Amino acid sequence: MAMIKAVIFDLNGVFLESELLSKRVKEKYGVPEEEFVHALKTVMDVVRKPDAPKAFDLWKPHLEKWGLNLSEQNFFNFWFSGEKLVPSLVKYVDELKEKGLKVFVLSNNFRERTESYRRQFSDFFSKFDGSYFSWETGLVKPDPEAYRKILHDNELKPEECIYFDDSDQNIEVARSLGIHAEKYEGLEATRTTIEKLTSGSLIGRK
Repeated sequence: MAMIKAVIFDLNGVFLESELLSKRVKEKYGVPEEEFVHALKTVMDVVRKPDAPKAFDLWKPHLEKWGLNLSEQNFFNFWFSGEKLVPSLVKYVDELKEKGLKVFVLSNNFRERTESYRRQFSDFFSKFDGSYFSWETGLVKPDPEAYRKILHDNELKPEECIYFDDSDQNIEVARSLGIHAEKYEGLEATRTTIEKLTSGSLIGRK
């Protein structure tokens, strides 16, 4: 078994959990969920890349169509305030670090959301050896280069890494590169997977 040196995590749907934004918007503002999801996908396809326009500028036509007179601050406060860290998983990162493993975040995300996270959860992000956001790197999962960049930047081989995501497509791409990749299904399943892959092998420490 190869020596495991690093664990890579997706962010949303793993460390951050929330009720579906489309459901929250429907409950508070009456916007049909399918309409909101379509708008969300359209906007996210643009803003998760570098040099994108301000996210709110892309949202404004949709909000106006729905008759919602929301400021940028009010809209994003409503969105981001519904996202909470999972304390038990955050604590588990400390355990992984104590074992000598490097820990990374790999996320498709946009500037305003990332900046909000870094302000609100600064202690959390300080735990990681690196946080890779698509709007900064220009690499959007499931592009294989998004994974290769972490490997290259940190002198890691695919077989030295474990990756967790809530997207089947992202997992399949990671596996195609030789990375140990599993669907995220909660802390205990994650712990079991990592312990199984590191059991009997040297881990982390050089």
